[in-house]
Formats: sequence, C-alpha cells, structure tokens
Amino acid sequence: MKKNVLIFGLLSGLIASSMLIVAAVQCYNNKDFSGNMVMGFTLMILAFSFIFVGIKNYRDKFNNGVISFGKAFKIGISIALIASTVYVVTWLIAYYGFIPDFMDKYAAHVIDQARAAGKSTVEINKAIAEMADYKEMYKTPIGVILLTYMEILPVGLVITLISALILKRKQATAIG
Repeated sequence: MKKNVLIFGLLSGLIASSMLIVAAVQCYNNKDFSGNMVMGFTLMILAFSFIFVGIKNYRDKFNNGVISFGKAFKIGISIALIASTVYVVTWLIAYYGFIPDFMDKYAAHVIDQARAAGKSTVEINKAIAEMADYKEMYKTPIGVILLTYMEILPVGLVITLISALILKRKQATAIG
C-alpha cells in the first residue's frame, strides 16, 4: 500500500505544483488573479484524480478487487496529504525565493476588485481587514503553510470521499 500511495501522491503533487508555478507566474505578470483561480481549482481536481486511480489500482491489483470505505479513505487521504505537501513545499520555495511580495499584490488586487465592483464602504473595509489578517499570517512560515494547506487539502478531501464511496466493494466480482 505504501508504494501505491507514494507513487500516486507524488504524481498528483507534481501536477498540482506545476499548475501552481504556472498560475503564480501568470498572476504575477498579468495581475488577473480571478481567472487563475478557476484554472487553479480545475487543475487541482485533475491532479487529485490520481486519488481515484490510486484507490482503484490498490483495490484491483493488490486487494483482489475488494476494498472497504475505510481502507479506500485511508489510501485517498494519504495520497491527498502527500500531494498537498508537495504543493505546499513548492509554494514555500516560490514565495520565499521568488515572489515575497505576492500577498501584498494579491491583497491590493482584492481591495481594488471590491472597489471596482461598487461594494459598499462596509464591504470594502471588511475586505481590507480580511486581507490584513492574511498578510499578518503570511509574516511567518507557519502561517504560509497553514493557508496553503487550506487552499488545496479540502479539495483532496472531497475527491477522497467521492472516490472512496464510488470504489468501495465488499466482494470481488465473478468473472466468466
């Protein structure tokens, strides 16, 4: 099981991290954060499709076509944790090594978008306060790590739940 989880976790993490680098470069150069969010979540779902593949691979090749929901969930969440950790490490390297002012630019973008959308003063002040909180969290590596896990891990959890529900099987199907 460990080799299966590691392989599919790393594949998923490499895809998610590649997407992260492309999206970060585009955000930084084009200042269009919203379009990249849609692309980002789409590619996270694509990357996390390896959760489904990893569970199915284990069930069919190593467990005689049988897997409980609990075992499928354990495999899936392990793959999601490995992939998310690769993603977080990639972001730490990108953020601290190449784009340390990312949060300042992102916060300015969010506030500008609120103003451009004609939001009320209360809503704009709320956005300013929220961005100030994020910027405060980004002052420490632990804050960056926690926020980055919060960005990707919930997607992996949802894909894990769906995959475990779809792939659970109490008995092997008879062939022939």
